[in-house]
Amino acid sequence: MSETTPAPAEQWFKTPRLSGRLVTLEALRPEHGADLSAGATEDTVRFLARGGPAENTPQAWAAYVERLNALPRRVNFAVRSRVSGRVVGRVSYSEVNVADRWVEVGTMLLPGAQGTGVNADAKVLVMDRAFGVLGANRVHFKVDALNERSLRAMRRLGAAEEGVLRAYQVRPDGSARDSVMFSVLRGEWPGVRAGLLARLPGDSTRSGEARTS
Repeated sequence: MSETTPAPAEQWFKTPRLSGRLVTLEALRPEHGADLSAGATEDTVRFLARGGPAENTPQAWAAYVERLNALPRRVNFAVRSRVSGRVVGRVSYSEVNVADRWVEVGTMLLPGAQGTGVNADAKVLVMDRAFGVLGANRVHFKVDALNERSLRAMRRLGAAEEGVLRAYQVRPDGSARDSVMFSVLRGEWPGVRAGLLARLPGDSTRSGEARTS
């Protein structure tokens, strides 16, 4: 793996607007709770490691966003559809480790955005930033071992499946959660990126060129 100079530490915690073909990412704010509440179902929050809102109301979602934004070493983006203009989920650097040059990525999408290419577009944006702007060596993902949909998505992504962290976290219902660890290294990113772009509609060779504003 070739070396690259990492960005200054403060840059890793910024939330610039990132534009792809299908979505725009922006800083996650409490006012996004209205869109999240309107599109959420019970399954939306079932596998969230940090738990979800107390109830499916704009106010509860706003409180959930505030709770996420208060967590240390975390950066949260709202995923806004460029078609509808509505917020359809969030994607986060759920843990940032500047010293060791890695980030963990976590995603929550509303049901209406699943299977549409939104997930692929959002992942291209945050992973392009991690590897190309921040200078990360590694991006990893931890998936609930019971979340079959997300496990299938990660295996399609082409990330390396590193193993199971047994009883690593506690679910909101109090049960022990096994987490399956996946990772992508900087040298692997071009191939993984190409696979993600191939899932996007239209001219996918250009659709993932992230624009920052």
